[in-house]
Amino acid sequence: MTNESWGIIRQELRKSVGQNNYVNWIEPLEFDALDDKVVRFNVPSAFLGTWVDRNFGEQILRQIGVSGIQAERLEFRVTGKPGERPAARPRPTDGPSGATVVPLPDRAERAERVEPDLGGAALDSRFTFDTFVVGKPNELAHAAARRVAEGGPVTFNPLFLYGGVGLGKTHLMQAIAWELQRRDPNVRVLYLSAEQFMYRFIQALRDRQMMDFKQIFRSVDVLMVDDVQFIAGKDSTQEEFFHTFNALVDQRKQIIISADRAPGEIEGLERRIVSRLQSGLVVDLHPTSYELRLGILQQKVEQYHAQFSGVVLVSGVLEFLAHRITTNVRVLEGALTRLFAFASLVGREIDLALTQECLTDILRQSDRKTTVEEIQRKVSDHYNIRLSDLVGPKRLRTFARPRQVAMYLCKQLTQRSLPEIGRRFGGRDHTTIMHGIKRIEALKDSDPQIAEDLELLRRSFDEQ
Repeated sequence: MTNESWGIIRQELRKSVGQNNYVNWIEPLEFDALDDKVVRFNVPSAFLGTWVDRNFGEQILRQIGVSGIQAERLEFRVTGKPGERPAARPRPTDGPSGATVVPLPDRAERAERVEPDLGGAALDSRFTFDTFVVGKPNELAHAAARRVAEGGPVTFNPLFLYGGVGLGKTHLMQAIAWELQRRDPNVRVLYLSAEQFMYRFIQALRDRQMMDFKQIFRSVDVLMVDDVQFIAGKDSTQEEFFHTFNALVDQRKQIIISADRAPGEIEGLERRIVSRLQSGLVVDLHPTSYELRLGILQQKVEQYHAQFSGVVLVSGVLEFLAHRITTNVRVLEGALTRLFAFASLVGREIDLALTQECLTDILRQSDRKTTVEEIQRKVSDHYNIRLSDLVGPKRLRTFARPRQVAMYLCKQLTQRSLPEIGRRFGGRDHTTIMHGIKRIEALKDSDPQIAEDLELLRRSFDEQ
């Protein structure tokens, strides 16, 4: 058996054990020798060798046999880096089931290495403070995350971030991890999901390695648990999480938690855990505003112009997307990516026609289901007129201008056709609706009051 043959065997093992297990457990194995049907490997720690032998030993021997090499046993020898003495005992930073607690890779390594160094939960090099767009809905969460990322004495413990999908919780958590590493490359950060915590706890129970599990999770400097709502109702996992939490707080180690709801709103979460989570700083990431969504899109466009050179973006497209896709920033960014890729492939500029053609499914799914009746009610309230006057036949300017504003918003915020909108405005003809829409389109650029009214009304629908 040679290094070349081990390389081939390793690639086959990658297919059978999966990328995550391969990176954490198989890739670190360094082939040393084959002697009397015993395959010897050098490993960076005794624990890694023990874990591989117990969990992947049979698979490795089987794959070695498939390659035509006779082997009956594996042996593991602990070695350090070249020039270092062999390690005498397992490092406290090694752990079961991929729970590897190591310092984050420095920035020079990130382009080549974005493997799951932090316990199987990969850090995305795009998720830094530099790429986080700050607006009113997330400015408090951003400020708190920045403060925690400064390191030093623990101020908010835990920092609890909560909000809906795609509002930036994971981005902020990973940004904290990158910034902590930038300030102190030796900091030990463990970042993982609540599901991974639960899985590793169950594995440790099954394999009778609870002492190893406790040592891993209680020896870190910063523990970051994403989507903690997933341990709700899991009594044993909650018990261990509670004790881990207390141990780290007693050591004044930083804890950062995220969830989709506030601690007290997570059904099935033990009261003592709720109390602990509420003892720090609890911050809500609110649904994005129009300005924040537009800012995110503008930042992305700067990146895409370099990636998709030659693609022309027509004015008004970003504003259209920011108004129409309101619930999820990931969907918003994905829509823009699709637009640039599509325009690049077909050689067209990105205008509203191409946007609606390319994003039909996303726009349909992201439709806020705003109704014509809701628009009419809000517009009549805004202008302090009766709903019957808004949709009625009176042509006084006091009623006509709000009526045209409502027609314009119905076209912008709903999927209703002009004839359908006309029927809901007292049976008006579609040409009347079209005239009203065009009138407001002209006025919003020349009349500051109309522009302000439209923006206030749009925001009211964004926030509902």
